[in-house]
Amino acid sequence: QSKQANRMWTWALARRLAQAEPPVPEYTVTLVEGVVAHRDRIDELIQTHAQGWTIERMPVVDRNLLRIGAFELLWVDETPDGVVLSEAVNLAQQLSTDESAAFVNGVLAKLLTEKPTLAV
Repeated sequence: QSKQANRMWTWALARRLAQAEPPVPEYTVTLVEGVVAHRDRIDELIQTHAQGWTIERMPVVDRNLLRIGAFELLWVDETPDGVVLSEAVNLAQQLSTDESAAFVNGVLAKLLTEKPTLAV
């Protein structure tokens, strides 16, 4: 996907979110826009730390929880890292497979460990 197509898609998505009923919380918009803006780097990092799993093979819920969690860990300073991990794991427990919570926790914990040395 080209950068221009990505920018156009982001703009269109932001416009739809701004007009949604009921209104979408501002932080949700921040997460969606942030994941879209940094998706290539996020996917690269997830792929590196998800041993034995490609992005395409992951359950959709897990893949997107990892994307949101990675964005929050690496680009959002306001949310404590422990809260990011806890929320992602809780959502994986509620919304995905029996193994998903441990998988999501493991990948995000690896990112957190390497956070000080990662180029984002």
